[in-house]
Amino acid sequence: MEITIRPAVPEDAAAIARLHLAVWRETYRELATPDAFRIMDEAFRRARWTATLSEPGPDQLVLLAEQNGRLVGIGAAGAPSLALFEGRGEIRSLYVDPAIKRQGVGRRLMRELALHLAALDYPGAALGVVVGNDPAIAFYQLLGGRMTGHYTDPGPVWRSENIIFVWDDLTLLM
Repeated sequence: MEITIRPAVPEDAAAIARLHLAVWRETYRELATPDAFRIMDEAFRRARWTATLSEPGPDQLVLLAEQNGRLVGIGAAGAPSLALFEGRGEIRSLYVDPAIKRQGVGRRLMRELALHLAALDYPGAALGVVVGNDPAIAFYQLLGGRMTGHYTDPGPVWRSENIIFVWDDLTLLM
């Protein structure tokens, strides 16, 4: 399986939105509210990704994983958005096409995001994962992530309870 990783550009927003929506719907089908599924559709996500890629946040990197030119994974990292992350760089997104999960794509994206954060001298990485997203929780534990707390994400539509995972040693992800 030949996977290439490259930085996203604004023209990728539509493809990113499609994959993001497909993975999100499968992951959160038992966790999110019906309103979240109705409102946070492909157009909603395309607008958000267009804004993200057109007006990058501090230290932002969005990476795409492609297999034979087909988008199969998305990873994003940047400056921390929450004080709870205690100055660690934030892994903001990690979505992998369910058809190729458990084939190393998520691990490769996490590695590249960790290298990015290390190059910017962040002391570690942190992320939030929705309570009940057991496959992601197991993945982050497998990668050496440590649970350090919880927070409520008000979200644009759906309030979710989240677990904070941290890596104080970025080499665990490299």
